[in-house]
Amino acid sequence: TIAGMLDILRAAEAAIAAGKIRAIGLSNETVWGAGQWLRLADEHRLPRMATIQNEYSLLHRGFDTDWAELSAMENMPLLAWSPLATGLLSGKYAGDVIPDHTRRSRNPELGGRITPQVFPAVSAYLGLARDHGLDPCQMALAFTRTRPYPCIPIIGATTMAQLKTNIAAADLRLSDEVLAGIAALYRDHPAPF
Repeated sequence: TIAGMLDILRAAEAAIAAGKIRAIGLSNETVWGAGQWLRLADEHRLPRMATIQNEYSLLHRGFDTDWAELSAMENMPLLAWSPLATGLLSGKYAGDVIPDHTRRSRNPELGGRITPQVFPAVSAYLGLARDHGLDPCQMALAFTRTRPYPCIPIIGATTMAQLKTNIAAADLRLSDEVLAGIAALYRDHPAPF
């Protein structure tokens, strides 16, 4: 409700004034909802939502719709969760395998991400990375930073090696050829889950 939203914004204002937090953000919100939060903050001179944390990856590009416009125009960066699509883009599940001690061993459908379309899409992105001598995780993470709106990938890792690989993606700049390949694959595999 509007009253509940205002209560949250007022609580955020108090927490900011007390030095307990610096900013407030949204997670898994809709574009319409984010617009309401921003409108209320502006109308009542309360803290604005500073970021939005939604799912985003090569396989899940819903933010490239009206979200992109809101993010750019309202300076509300996307904190992209699951930029490796729950590990699918790492290749560890390629061939529809379920390795021991992985997220998929506990959640075989990966929250609905295992569909008939997902493995052909994953294979295509893995092939593109291989053809250009890129680590697929680094390519997927670097892609998030090419968006025409502010986008920061949230990385995760189970091992130190995964963490080092993911952090190294910060220095990777994708070539125009790789970006063109990604665009072509997206046309072929627009919504695999």
